[in-house]
Amino acid sequence: MNNESPAPPATGAITPLQQMVASCSGAILTSLFVTPLDVVKIRLQAQKNPFPKGKCFVYCNGLMDHICICENGNSKAWYKAPGHFSGTLDAFVNIVRREGIRSLWSGLPPTLVMAVPATVIYFTCYDQLCAALRVRMGEYAQMAPLLAGATARVGSVTVISPLELIRTKLQSQKQSYRELTQCIRSAVAKEGWLSLWRGLGPTLLRDVPFSAMYWYNYEMGKSWLCGLSNITEPTLTITFVSGAVSGSIASIVTLPFDVVKTRKQVELGELQAKNLPGQASSTFYVMCRIVAENGFRGLFAGFLPRVIKVAPACAIMISSYEFGKAFFRKHNKERPHGPLQTNP
Repeated sequence: MNNESPAPPATGAITPLQQMVASCSGAILTSLFVTPLDVVKIRLQAQKNPFPKGKCFVYCNGLMDHICICENGNSKAWYKAPGHFSGTLDAFVNIVRREGIRSLWSGLPPTLVMAVPATVIYFTCYDQLCAALRVRMGEYAQMAPLLAGATARVGSVTVISPLELIRTKLQSQKQSYRELTQCIRSAVAKEGWLSLWRGLGPTLLRDVPFSAMYWYNYEMGKSWLCGLSNITEPTLTITFVSGAVSGSIASIVTLPFDVVKTRKQVELGELQAKNLPGQASSTFYVMCRIVAENGFRGLFAGFLPRVIKVAPACAIMISSYEFGKAFFRKHNKERPHGPLQTNP
């Protein structure tokens, strides 16, 4: 009796594993390009207002935001390194000259432990969902990216949120893993399992609309540019431009939610750092407080820095991801598709 191996993917199709490899390589490449911008921004912030013990700041590696808590007595922490900079370019030059080029990626490795898996889950789920929805939605297939993007983001954020909470506790309280386990069990016993997803609401409020708009505009923009160039497969330039433009639009529209999320993240992080009971303020309360203090303009604070950070991150991530998928499509097409025969 002859046995056949499982059939390879259809011509031009790629497997979920190949999508995961493409998104993983894209995530690492994005973080290597974008992290130096955030490291310089944080160093300039620390120069203007030195971070005291327990103070939190947001660290972005181009893939996701992380809360970092200033440690007491740690004068060697990268964000406390001495130096006076007159501006962004001066900071780049002097950090490299005095501390070496590796210092531009300070604090990156611990954040990648969560950012890379989150990105892999997000992009792989999006592609799988989008392909399935396009088949089922018929004449409304063009809306599939919007729904798939939102759903994939809910999934990835929900999976990673408890891990980010644990990472913040580890950093702030210097606990052993046994002590941390006891702390988590105690929190679950008192407040229920939902306490592990504290802070999830504001993150979803920003990331779900962002993802829905981003993927819809990206797919529409990519198709439009391909039609304009009279080609069927998008080039690296088309994916890069489509990613940058769609990322910019989504970041501008969701900016108020980003401002609220950042404020809540910092507030929650500082409560954990000081080991204080209680919860951070509600999203609506934070939004009202920002409007009361700074007017409606306060909800759009940091407009230019956010666009400058998000646009290249989206462009690099999506273009490297599409490049990886194109590489695997070509590889699969060139592969012999005949079934393997085995002896009885």
